[in-house]
Amino acid sequence: MSEKRRDNRGRILHNGESQRQDGRYAYKYKDINGEFKFVYSWRLDKNDRAPAGRARDLSLREKERQIQQDLFNQIVPNGGNMTVLELVEKYLSLKVNVRHNTQANYNFVKGILKKEPFGSIRIDKVKLSDAKAWLIKLQQVDGRGYSSIHSIRGVVRPAFEMAVQDDLIRKNPFGFELATVVVNDSITREAVTRAQERAFLKFIKEDKCYSKYYDGIFILFNTGLRISEFCGLTLADIDFTKKRIRVDHQLQRSRDMEYIIEDTKTKSGERYVPMSPQVMESFRRVIDNRKAPRQEPIIGGYTGFLFLDKNEMPMVALHWEHYFKHIRNKYNKIYKIQLPKITPHVCRHTFCSNMAKSGMSPKTLQYIMGHADISVTLNTYTHLKFDDAKVEFERVMGA
Repeated sequence: MSEKRRDNRGRILHNGESQRQDGRYAYKYKDINGEFKFVYSWRLDKNDRAPAGRARDLSLREKERQIQQDLFNQIVPNGGNMTVLELVEKYLSLKVNVRHNTQANYNFVKGILKKEPFGSIRIDKVKLSDAKAWLIKLQQVDGRGYSSIHSIRGVVRPAFEMAVQDDLIRKNPFGFELATVVVNDSITREAVTRAQERAFLKFIKEDKCYSKYYDGIFILFNTGLRISEFCGLTLADIDFTKKRIRVDHQLQRSRDMEYIIEDTKTKSGERYVPMSPQVMESFRRVIDNRKAPRQEPIIGGYTGFLFLDKNEMPMVALHWEHYFKHIRNKYNKIYKIQLPKITPHVCRHTFCSNMAKSGMSPKTLQYIMGHADISVTLNTYTHLKFDDAKVEFERVMGA
């Protein structure tokens, strides 16, 4: 009977285990492809101390247990030798018929990973602590905002989940709540007060330079339209007889200046928005003052866009965002009482809040806003303050 092999401390070694002359332990095994592989450690058991000057690693038998578990679960060794960037690119290659904005976000994430050393790490080497450290680095060292990091993780996390399902790795290192790792420094878009809205609109109406944008901005404040929906409006979308606006598409412009017509953000975005008499008056003035271009632009089969720029092309979100910024800056240079940041999306949020304060039912408001999930609409009601609650309470109680 052959004598059992032992290490230099007299401990019996299991099948596949050996100890080299320098004291390092090795384990030989066959992977799922039938190829011989080796793993090494300076410690045989988890209770062993690492030799002086050697980094503490998993013990050999801890590694053996992981290997056996991976073989049992048919985990592909070494993560298929795939890097983080390669994994994300594979994941995104399976995404088809994505929107323009979504594709732009995908390209943004890939661009980040191409620059980051993290993108070249083999996926089976990425641990939970590595994933957290990388996101913290993006915020604290690179200065990226919470929303950008949220977008990056929104791509990387499901990519790693795909790797788990494909048996490339054991578990997803990004399976944690983002807010527990990085600080949410994003600025919540708050609705402006009715007084601020009136002051802003009055200033625009009376300003010689910006008065030409009054009706457009008034419409944004009083319809709740998304800016891309607003920019996509055509003459055919305004129905004065039925007093409604048809919303069934949106207008975008890519970085390379390509104009794109897309469906509404969600299926619920397809809707008819009712017009108040004041909104109808604004639309009539917009149409009456609209200069017919030498050639009507046609984008995605749509023509007759209401708002055109100096090049006789439809205005896009960026145009209006610049107008809002310049108007507010001019206002705040003149008056001591400063206006907060006002954007087209703040107009939408303000409309939603005003309708909630006025007692409009959540389901009705959900339809007008084009929200797919009523929880988004209901969140508006949480922005109401004590005075709003007091008025509603007195109305209900008859006080």
